[in-house]
Amino acid sequence: MISKEHNLEKAVGDTVMELEDIRRDYSLGGLRRADLPQEPIELFELWLKQAVEAKLTDPTAMTVATVDKNGQPFQRIVLLKHFDKTGFVFYTNLASRKAQHLEDHSKISLHFPWHPLERQVHITGTAEKLSALENMKYFTSRPKESQIAAWASKQSSRLTTRSALEGKFLELKQKFAKGEIPVPKFWGGFRIKIDSIEFWQGGDSRLHDRFLYSKDQDEWVIDRLAP
Repeated sequence: MISKEHNLEKAVGDTVMELEDIRRDYSLGGLRRADLPQEPIELFELWLKQAVEAKLTDPTAMTVATVDKNGQPFQRIVLLKHFDKTGFVFYTNLASRKAQHLEDHSKISLHFPWHPLERQVHITGTAEKLSALENMKYFTSRPKESQIAAWASKQSSRLTTRSALEGKFLELKQKFAKGEIPVPKFWGGFRIKIDSIEFWQGGDSRLHDRFLYSKDQDEWVIDRLAP
């Protein structure tokens, strides 16, 4: 008789073998130094535009990595809401885990995984809080239910049940049924001032193209990195 443990070990073993065998060629195109503008934000804007045009799922989704007081890294997916030469912007509950991390340690990294286009963008920088005016301008542009959700959720805090969250949402929906919804004092945005941006383009035979833009005072230095 074959035990359940044996079947489980076999299943796990087969899965490991399958993972080792998963690979594909990267052949959509290369990235050459001649393709690079002096300002990295120009290339990011082009790549994001192409990701949108390719109808990728959530093209503005980015992994946001922070560290706690003990140096433990944490990652989560957040949506990019604005970008320009001054930096990359996202919004969050200011009592959330990531916001608390940034209070203690403002260094941060962002990562865009545009796999169908065989592209990645990795950004390092420093997070700064947005002004109250910037927060208000974006908050009032959100759908009303999203505004209410910002009030209802004490992000990253422990919940007893989902119904508790849903109940709070409905309570606030009734409260704010008429009139404008004020911006919560515990909600706001961060601008990531850029230290470096790396552009990664998949290449044949794992010879990927990687170019790193690093800030040297007011100038960008561009280096090609080995894949």
